Amino acid sequence: MSEPGYQVLARKYRPQTFADLVGQEAMVRTLKNAFAADRIAQAFILTGIRGTGKTTTARIIAKGMNCTGPGGDGGPTTDPCGTCENCRAIAEGRHVDVLEMDAASNTGVGDIRTQVLDSVAYAPSSARYKIYIIDEVHMLSTSAFNALLKTLEEPPAHVKFIFATTEIRKVPVTVLSRCQRFDLRRIEPEDMIALLRRISDSEGGKITDGALALLARASEGSARDATSLLDQAIGQTDAETDADAVRAMLGLADRGRVLDLFDLIMRGDPAGALEELSGQYAAGADPLAVLRDLAEVCHWISVAKITPDSAEDPTITPDARDRGRRMAGELPMRVLTRMWQMLLKALDEVAKAPNAMMAAEMAVIRMTHVADLPAPDELVRKLQGGPDAPGPNGGGGRPAASQGAPAQGGPSQSAPAPSAQSGPEAPRGAAPPPSAPRGTAYGAATAVKAQSEDALARYTSFEQVVELIRRHRDVQLLLEVESGVRLARYSPGRIEFEPADGASVDLAQRLGQRLQGYTGARWGVSVVSEGGAPTIAEERGRQEAELQQAALERPEVRAVLAAFPGAKIHQIRPPEEIAAEAAEAALPEVEDEWDPFED
Repeated sequence: MSEPGYQVLARKYRPQTFADLVGQEAMVRTLKNAFAADRIAQAFILTGIRGTGKTTTARIIAKGMNCTGPGGDGGPTTDPCGTCENCRAIAEGRHVDVLEMDAASNTGVGDIRTQVLDSVAYAPSSARYKIYIIDEVHMLSTSAFNALLKTLEEPPAHVKFIFATTEIRKVPVTVLSRCQRFDLRRIEPEDMIALLRRISDSEGGKITDGALALLARASEGSARDATSLLDQAIGQTDAETDADAVRAMLGLADRGRVLDLFDLIMRGDPAGALEELSGQYAAGADPLAVLRDLAEVCHWISVAKITPDSAEDPTITPDARDRGRRMAGELPMRVLTRMWQMLLKALDEVAKAPNAMMAAEMAVIRMTHVADLPAPDELVRKLQGGPDAPGPNGGGGRPAASQGAPAQGGPSQSAPAPSAQSGPEAPRGAAPPPSAPRGTAYGAATAVKAQSEDALARYTSFEQVVELIRRHRDVQLLLEVESGVRLARYSPGRIEFEPADGASVDLAQRLGQRLQGYTGARWGVSVVSEGGAPTIAEERGRQEAELQQAALERPEVRAVLAAFPGAKIHQIRPPEEIAAEAAEAALPEVEDEWDPFED
């Protein structure tokens, strides 16, 4: 008989008792109290992310319900012996009274009927309870759930149900209400590192604490993922596996180098950032993984800025923790949130790009140029002639490497100071002095205001505004303006109207936004309660009615209508318009062409 083959660590070290479960103390405590009080529910549902032990917990519960102890006279317990026939058969997956069903491949009502409903009435063959374990239960069809409901609500005394799912929201509430729910938590990094260390020592593997920390972070709280990665890591070399080997295996960059790249981006140094990114790529780091690490660092620093205790992450080295705290103190929150949004967009671009490295480089260039831009309130203060914006903690970004050069687009350093005659009592919004140079904040505000006035001066009447909307082919807005706006007052840049019956409540807001987009200048559009003139559509209808009435008074029209009963006037057009169209349609007279054969 051949020896059994190699068994992966995820299966070899699968928990067999509740004491072996890691990080699920709340669930274990509840189940122990229920078993001790003989209050075992008829159905359980276990939910959590992949690899947290849902199916394993279901088997442990099944063993505890059916364990008879070494002497064969034991009752339900949360500490199954593991040696009786029931425990061994359940652990090996061959017990006839513990039926496991994969709902991902058995989704229909026929599968539920043949595997569950047809056998649920029969008593167990050798165990205390007949237990049905349905994995990924959310994959069942609606009809399958409906077929299971009645049995699930009132099962026979010898039947227990245990469901496991990663998508608890997809399970109908009618099923959830009939089960006791247990949420299996992600395993904390400290517990994960201790678990991996215990397994590696049992296997005789040599691996550093730094490497285990990387594996714990990459597993994202999943014990199965962490154990599988450990299996791969300790098999790389006969010597000790260090953090560099794990990084190469996972395609990750060194945490310190990721912080270096993040720091270069926040300082607005595109050349240095591209050089660092190329260095990480040459060392084997995946560009997408580098951007994910940047996003993780951005999130970590942002959270540490609000709750400093969160910086104490056991998967991060002390040096990296100190650097993170320092960045959290220097970087303003608005810069971090802006960088987070840009990183999310960059991750999507790199994932879809044909060349991931090129896309990552373009994303880094974009981020380095945006990182040092001033904040919106700083720009407003500059345009309004207010004081300079505060430093890094209140401004738009970190100071650039060259502190002596003036910021691009900012006030000129050679600009003269405001005249002392104006005094500190001068109002903040006062007009600038005539001698203010164009490069100053006063000059910039004056230029912007003059440009806005020039843009509005071209629209001297409301009819020109309607024609502007028509030129931009905004059909919906044009119809709403023509039928819903009763114009009360108009001046360039300012519209007041009384809304007609049926007009949209947000018409004024949308009209102002569209006109600002068309002209580049702000428009004030407001609603009044009375005083509005007829709408364009109403005026057009009135004119058409007058034309029709005038046409009906003509004797030739009355003669035609009398000769053709039921006829109606479809359209009225001026004679000069008809004559112009006829002239355009007429072919021009041409001279007779010479025929060479005529002679």
